[in-house]
This record gives sequence, structure tokens and C-alpha cells, in this order.
Amino acid sequence: MGILQVFADWLTYSVLGIAHDSLLAGAVDFFIFDTLKIVILLSVIIFSVSVIRSFLPPEKIRTILSHKNTYTGNVVASLLGIITPFCSCSAIPLFLGFVQAGVPLGTTFSFLVASPMINEVALVLLLGMFGWKIAALYIVSGLGIAIVAGVVLDRMKVEDLVEPFVYQNTISGSVAMPEMSWEERFAYAREYTLDIVKNVWLYVVIGIGVGAWIHGYVPADFLARYAGSGTWYAVPLAVLIGIPLYSNAAGVIPLVSALTEKGVAMGTTLAFMMAVTALSLPEFMILKKVMKPRLIMIFAGVVGTGILFTGYLFNWML
Repeated sequence: MGILQVFADWLTYSVLGIAHDSLLAGAVDFFIFDTLKIVILLSVIIFSVSVIRSFLPPEKIRTILSHKNTYTGNVVASLLGIITPFCSCSAIPLFLGFVQAGVPLGTTFSFLVASPMINEVALVLLLGMFGWKIAALYIVSGLGIAIVAGVVLDRMKVEDLVEPFVYQNTISGSVAMPEMSWEERFAYAREYTLDIVKNVWLYVVIGIGVGAWIHGYVPADFLARYAGSGTWYAVPLAVLIGIPLYSNAAGVIPLVSALTEKGVAMGTTLAFMMAVTALSLPEFMILKKVMKPRLIMIFAGVVGTGILFTGYLFNWML
């Protein structure tokens, strides 16, 4: 990334002629560098993940998970959720497809948690901003929450809280899927990457712009005073703020770098990101068509407790 920093410095100080010691210079330099870095990382990593995903269409995932036992199924479902993320509009067809294919309900919930929580955009941005160690912590904690949530919900025997029509038209056997050539896989990955970048670039730029303003103009100790690791209410407050922001996940995640730089604890920012992606208010509204309100509240409570635990644990560890 050294070349990008050199380019950002040249564009900020030589082309735009902004004085080195000004607040504006720091904000503009941050904006240019992070925008270039994130767009490149997004394109490369999403393309790579898309090629892997071409081997795992929903029908194949249902077939794999329907033959797994408790615990093993939760682990496999959570791992598959990393490379097969879905948006809230996909929640109902995935839930219906999994249950009707005979996938245990707890295993289905593990997938439903891991798939949006370990968000590919979030992972790319974390990797670019903080390096592989923090990105790995994000993956491990997300997997842990998904696995535990699925196991807990399975033990609670909540099948009666699912709408009865979900269990109708149960699928028996597996569906043979046509194989794709490598040319078709690369074409799929290219189209998917372009589609993702096209859909999120504006949110990313807005998020980086707000982050750049925080980087350049917000006093270093201002946010630390209210959201530092010693503030007990910071984690639950971050989770509550993150729940309704699902649609802007790609825009709020770039703020993490600037927030942590100003003293916001890492556990608090991780809890915020996880709430944005895994406790989506729009997703819960859609899932209401296939789950009774009590099950949605239990689901949200189990996942939310895991996120709170992760936030406090990371604030203590880091």
C-alpha cells in the first residue's frame, strides 16, 4: 500500500496544494488513500470469494447441511455462511429452502447468523484498515456466536414457533446441479464483483468521507471519553445504534478506522459492526412472515447476547 500512500500525498499536497500542517490536509489525505485502498481490496477479494461461491449454490448447501448431525451441522453451516452471504431479501427463501430440505432448525439458524454477520465487505475493510489479526478476530468471534446461537436455539426446541406452512412441501432427496466451466465461474465472479461494487461504492465513499472528517477535525480524546474501553455502557449503546443501520452497512464500517484512532475501543466497534449486519431490523421484519414474533425475539436475544459478550471480551483483551 506504499504506492497508494505516495499517490495520496502527491494528490493532496502537490496537485491540490493543501498545506501540510492543516486539518484539511489530514482529512483529504485520509479520504484519498482509504478510498483507493478499499475499492482495490473490495474488487480483488470479492472476486476471489465469488469464484469459491460458484461451487456452492444454495441447492448444494442444503444437500450438505441436511445430512449433518447436531453440532457438526452448526459448525459446517457457520463456515458455509462466511462464503455465502445473503441480504435481508434472501432470508425467507433460504429459511424455507433449508427447513423444507430437512436441515435441522438449529443448523439453519447458525447459517442465518453467520451469513450476514461475517460480511464480506466488512471483512475486506477490516483487513485493509487493521490487518489480518483483527480481521481474524472478527471471523472467529462471528463464527462462535453463530455456532452457539444455533446450538442454543436447537436445545430450546422452538419448532412450534415457526409458521406451520414452512413445514409443508418438504423436499426429499437431492437435486443434481449442472457443473460450471472455469470460464463461466470467472464470468459469474466478474459480474457479481461489479454488481457489489456498484451497489456499495456510494456508501463506502460517504462513510470514508465522514471518517476523514473525524480523522482531521475531531479532538483525539473526545470520543475516547464516551466510548473508551472503560465506559460500561458503550457496547450496548453501539449495538442499539447499529440495529437500524443495516442498509448502510457498507458506509458505516469505514468509520471504524477513524473511530478507533480517536479512542473508541475495538470491542465496541466490533459490536457495532456485528449489530449492523446480524441484528438487521429489515431482516427481522421479513422473517416475521415465517417465524412467530416470540421466536424472532428469542433469536435476536441470543445473537445480541453473543455480540455484547464479544464486545466486552475484546475491550478487555485489546
